[in-house]
Amino acid sequence: MDNFTSFVAFIDQWAWIGWLILIAAFLVIEMLSLDFTFLMLSFGSAVGLVTDLVGVPVWVQVIVAAAAAALFILFLRPPLLRRLHRGEDPTKSNVDALIEMRGLALQDVTQVSGQVKLSNGDTWTARAASPVPIPQGARVAVTAINGATAIVRPAND
Repeated sequence: MDNFTSFVAFIDQWAWIGWLILIAAFLVIEMLSLDFTFLMLSFGSAVGLVTDLVGVPVWVQVIVAAAAAALFILFLRPPLLRRLHRGEDPTKSNVDALIEMRGLALQDVTQVSGQVKLSNGDTWTARAASPVPIPQGARVAVTAINGATAIVRPAND
């Protein structure tokens, strides 16, 4: 029992170093992910560090830090994300802009091969989204892009 007591005393004495390591690790991970989750976890760890400096037992520090991190994730992260994305251009670009774009089948389009010309002027290798072939000259709509191939369906405009 004496070894256990000395171990608990050791952990209690040096817990602040553990909190600093957690804060640093979460901040490094946040710099790589940039979605504010690990920033909130580092804030929770900072609260754990403060509770350690006040002299609260380690088990209470862990509970307080976890609760603080959860509150930060639930209540601070969403407005920060909204603020971060506030000035973004809502216009779709790249592959996202091609989804639902209309076009014309230049050849019969099957699940194996085909070619379409999209309304933006681009000509794409195409495959049909369903087993039913799309005849040449039919109107099509893009459902997905798979590499350099447009997956299309008949357009029912």
